[in-house]
Amino acid sequence: MDFVPDVLNEKCQSRLALSHVTNRWGPLVLIALMDGDLRFSALRRRIGGVSERMLTQSLRLLEGDGLIERIAHQVVPPHVDYRLTPMGEEIAKNVLTLARCLESNLGEIMRFRKLRAEATSDGSA
Repeated sequence: MDFVPDVLNEKCQSRLALSHVTNRWGPLVLIALMDGDLRFSALRRRIGGVSERMLTQSLRLLEGDGLIERIAHQVVPPHVDYRLTPMGEEIAKNVLTLARCLESNLGEIMRFRKLRAEATSDGSA
């Protein structure tokens, strides 16, 4: 390895993978696949609000980073499953920990949002 991983360094390649894992849909794909293999349509149903285009894009990015695997079955009609790779499982566990932390603090987060919105509407921000 001829580089030192340092996500704060502008030239570090881990930034690209981090952006794929932390974009709008990446974390949700990883969390959804923690329960096991899913077909595209099942994955889309599992992740509320994601469009077909955005799910396809997120799957390709995560597959390109080696976090998920696309399994195409040679059947008619075509059948494709997605699953986490071992590295994807490790990263998904950490993403889930972060998501659970946010969920457990949601009341406080909402309180701060409300305070911020009130301060902004009063013109004091």
